[in-house]
Parts: sequence; structure tokens; C-alpha cells
Amino acid sequence: MSGAIGAKAALAQLPGWSTVEGRDAITRRFTFKDFNAAFGFMTRVALKADQMDHHPEWSNVYNKVDVVLTTHDANGVTAKDVDLAKFMDSVAA
Repeated sequence: MSGAIGAKAALAQLPGWSTVEGRDAITRRFTFKDFNAAFGFMTRVALKADQMDHHPEWSNVYNKVDVVLTTHDANGVTAKDVDLAKFMDSVAA
């Protein structure tokens, strides 16, 4: 398991993401044209997350997907979170 790099260091690499108050975690809201597009995004990310054995905290309401990333084993943001965030950004683009 890689060690925590911290949310602030991660954000330098992740435009559009922000810190989570009170936690070493990063967050972003993705907005899509409709529910189908949001669910498609979640499906693609779920497959990658399972492959990485690194799973997001997230919720979906209609066309919005709210994501929080942190590595619980490391008690903070790690390179795994940055990698998954970059993947999410590429899928959403």
C-alpha cells in the first residue's frame, strides 16, 4: 500500500477537484446530460475501480454523480486516488 500524499498535493494534479472538509479526501461533482449518461459513467468507473481494488464513495441523483476519494488503509489521499480521479476525468470528458 502506498502512503498518503495528501489532498492538497493531489489537487495540484486534478483541476476541478476540491478538498473535503474535515478529511484527507478529494471530491468532485460530475454532471451529465441525463441519467443514462451518468449511469454509463458509473459503470465504466466501477469496472476500473474493481480492477484497481480501489473503490470510490459516491452517490447518483439523476444526471449528477458526487464522488469522494480517499484511501482508507492509508488514512488519506494516495496515488491510487489520483489515478482513479484522472480516469474519472477522462471518462467524463
